[in-house]
Amino acid sequence: MFRQVKRKTAGRRNFEDKNNFSSSPSSSVIQYSLPKLFSSRLSFYDLPPTEEITLEEFEKWAIDRLKILIEIESCIARTKTPQDTELAIKPLLLKFMPLSSNGAAADEAVIIQERMKDYYSHFILRLVFCRSEDLRRKFIKNETILFRIRYNMLQPREQREFVELNSYKLPWSYISSKEKEELIDSLFAASGNILKQYYNLECGLALNNDQVKQRMIMKENFIKLPFEKLNQLVSNRSVYLHKGYGYLPTSLQLNLLAAEFSENLNQILIRTFQAIPRLEEDDRLIPLLNSLSKNFANFQYDSEENSEFTSDINAITITSKKIMSHYPLCATHLQRGLMTTSHLRYNGRQQLGIFLKGIGLNVDEALKFWSQQFTKNGKLTLDSFNKEYKYNIRHQYGLEGARINYRPWDCATILSKPKPSSKEFHGCPYRDFSLQQLKQALDERGITNQQDINSIMDNVENHEYTIACTRVFELSHQRELIALNKPGQSIQQEHINHPNLYFDRSRKLERDMQKKEEVMTEGSTQR
Repeated sequence: MFRQVKRKTAGRRNFEDKNNFSSSPSSSVIQYSLPKLFSSRLSFYDLPPTEEITLEEFEKWAIDRLKILIEIESCIARTKTPQDTELAIKPLLLKFMPLSSNGAAADEAVIIQERMKDYYSHFILRLVFCRSEDLRRKFIKNETILFRIRYNMLQPREQREFVELNSYKLPWSYISSKEKEELIDSLFAASGNILKQYYNLECGLALNNDQVKQRMIMKENFIKLPFEKLNQLVSNRSVYLHKGYGYLPTSLQLNLLAAEFSENLNQILIRTFQAIPRLEEDDRLIPLLNSLSKNFANFQYDSEENSEFTSDINAITITSKKIMSHYPLCATHLQRGLMTTSHLRYNGRQQLGIFLKGIGLNVDEALKFWSQQFTKNGKLTLDSFNKEYKYNIRHQYGLEGARINYRPWDCATILSKPKPSSKEFHGCPYRDFSLQQLKQALDERGITNQQDINSIMDNVENHEYTIACTRVFELSHQRELIALNKPGQSIQQEHINHPNLYFDRSRKLERDMQKKEEVMTEGSTQR
């Protein structure tokens, strides 16, 4: 996609600059102590980064961050609570964008590299999402939620250090313990009810007023700031005012931080949009930025090779109820259409063929499956099948023509294809089915609650087809998700944007349930 040769351009430093980068060509880690820019795991991203990174890092870092923002967007659309959203996002942060604390055992170079990735990826996506009001609004919303989640992941010491680090823009100061004791009755009268709800959620107990006051004295810090910074809390009478200052518990300061972050980001995105024309001459970056802005959820799913999941996949089993129960709605519709009519047109053959390839059907079994289906009604002989269709199937497996190893279509690719006409079965059912057809398909999957159906239909009306599919997955696998759920963990809540991802997760849930039942059976037998 990009030219790999480095260009020397006036005003740009080169990668060979020994003063800024390590000598290793595969690393852009800065060779000096932790700079102020990366001194905290959380950031307002005020100062633009100035060091050079490679095009590979530019692309990979942006995509990794975008995967997290996509999941946040999906959680919002599926009406997840803030707590559930946080549980779903934390594993993705550890996977795609880990951030070690300053006191962690990680090497300083690793810490800098992690924070560089976080910092640069944010600025890269600013270039992507500054281009329209809708994109800016979406980016601000999702980045603000990410900011909140990361703030909650900080230790109390780190939270305080972050506020102190940004004191130049946050006119805050922490009151002393002596001042807190002097004002505790007034502070409790103003904030006690709010803090009672907060503490009850935190410790899972129902505290009385005396216990709340003691907790405020022992654990709660208060910040003092000009009252005009607390407009909403002042109007709700939720904060103590004294001599032009408001006193806010640090437990509730995140709302102010998030508002400051959101307002700052909105202003910066507008300025970034105004600066975009300066990039138009750079043919290395513009294609990537355009691709990211147009294909918000278009990332190829890489299915893991797992013999446990593929050993039973063959020409006979893929038509069985056991295997087809794991199919997403698009694959179910295609395979039923094939089994009913003994034929699929080109787009249908491509979509179903490489889906089956992705779930573990090898080329020999694929030829057997397709030949059986195409010839079973007697309209097509085996010789005719071999002459007309065998080449196409072998081509899907990279054994003919240019020998391209085709990968299963993701949802974005499926949605980019023409809508199916009469006697065609390809495409996305959430987009292409009538209202009645879709309700019938949901009923077959055990989704009968009218509220759930209405929620899915709302996603469909808003053209949020992958979110509708994700919601269907959660509802149709509700028993397994509840049974396998562990306290403090989020199970199988990631956004589904690929038919093979749907299949693999469904099979994994089935295997996990079997293992759990086996363990329970063994335990009861031993007793």
